[in-house]
Amino acid sequence: MTASTEQSVSRGDAWLTALAGKVPRVAGYPPSVQIADIEWSGRAARLIAVVPDAASPLPRARQGEVGLLEGWALARAVHEVIDADRDAPHKRAIVAIVDTPSQAYGRREEAFGIHQALAGAAAAYATARLQGHPVVALLVGKAMSGAFLAHGYQANRIVALDDAGVQVHAMGKDAAARITLRSVEDLEAFAATVPPMAYDLGNYTSLGLLWRTVAVQDAAAPTEEDRATLVRHLQEALADIDVDPHRDLRSRFDGANRSATRRARELLRAQWQD
Repeated sequence: MTASTEQSVSRGDAWLTALAGKVPRVAGYPPSVQIADIEWSGRAARLIAVVPDAASPLPRARQGEVGLLEGWALARAVHEVIDADRDAPHKRAIVAIVDTPSQAYGRREEAFGIHQALAGAAAAYATARLQGHPVVALLVGKAMSGAFLAHGYQANRIVALDDAGVQVHAMGKDAAARITLRSVEDLEAFAATVPPMAYDLGNYTSLGLLWRTVAVQDAAAPTEEDRATLVRHLQEALADIDVDPHRDLRSRFDGANRSATRRARELLRAQWQD
């Protein structure tokens, strides 16, 4: 896989364009939330991406962060699908394209309830999953903090590009270093020995959270071959969801580093039943 210089277009925007082609974006949403309704081999899907908006009225949400506008817009975009397909025999797929550096941190965000906006988005994705909509998260860039929790983490399956630019964590490195009173270098050394503290996909995969990683030629500016590759893997993810009798996230406990989690859940279940 060859590396390329990051383009001015965000990865989320680039992959939405690659997967949706010339399909027009759904109108009525803030510029930072881009939506396309498409069809793959007869199967309808809604693609949703959060992208940078340099003109956002909220300065803390101009670099692709998920803030107040984004949280509520995501919730509306998902609930539109739920409401439209309520009586449909085949529920539309939802694909969350994730390239989110952070939630939006700011006084205005806190004052106006960013926790409610992001919770609304997460709840919408969870509701869609529980009501039969196959939900896939496609990680193409950073998937950080509350932004990822609101946009993508509730998916039935999480697919990630096999690329160093794809990182997953509860907090960005600089912020984590400040909170833990370490340097970024010390934090990276520590993370190398503790998988939940690491940012790379290898350690994240060991936690059992990723369904599949996909190698592409250019993660920042996808080629036509990259598009075809991702469409195939996304269709396979949807097919895997179709045959899964459960709509919960139990498969995430199967990771190599989740033995303690599995044991704790067994004990709690036994005590609850007793």
